Amino acid sequence: MLQRPSKIVCVGRNYAAHAAELNNPIPSEPLLFIKPPSSWATLPKVATPTRQGACHHELEIAVRIAQPLSRANVTEASEAIDAVALALDLTLRDVQEKLKQQGQPWERAKAFDGACVMAPWVELTATGVELEQVQQSTFMLRRNGVDQQLGDARQMLMPIAELVAHISHVFTLEVGDVVLTGTPAGVGPLIPGDTLELEWQLGSHAAKWSGQVIKND
Repeated sequence: MLQRPSKIVCVGRNYAAHAAELNNPIPSEPLLFIKPPSSWATLPKVATPTRQGACHHELEIAVRIAQPLSRANVTEASEAIDAVALALDLTLRDVQEKLKQQGQPWERAKAFDGACVMAPWVELTATGVELEQVQQSTFMLRRNGVDQQLGDARQMLMPIAELVAHISHVFTLEVGDVVLTGTPAGVGPLIPGDTLELEWQLGSHAAKWSGQVIKND
């Protein structure tokens, strides 16, 4: 049985270009929200609701927490990360826009079943990949053969280790918890039948995965 995290902590607007493309201001501190364990899903299936308006892809770097973190410093946060992955933060954009206008939380738009689609974990120790290489990495989402999102982790407004440390001062991160570190520009709608390709260049370690968008109604 697939083990799900106790929570998936997500970060909004951690890339300036993405904030700009949606006409959102850059927050003075990380914008945090949580996806529940029931939102967890894995490639290759990307199941999207079709009856609530547009469902957008948001490609992100995810990190897995290997030891409890509470009020950690940056070094402790860095040492607690044992694996990384690419993830799709699926977002019901029309629903989210209405929630934002009403000053309401985003869970109806971002916490539905299957809203966090994960590629396989890259184990840091086993692969020899270091967190600094993750912070220097580039990643991409291609939809139906067309480049959609081109990410450069060096452009994060708050780097990964600093971000995880900050989160641990808001609430404790448990073993197995996952942090999504924000999406670069290029988000857009998914349509059932779309074919997706996710690519990641981690130093000398290159990885590629594929996905297929299906209906989830």
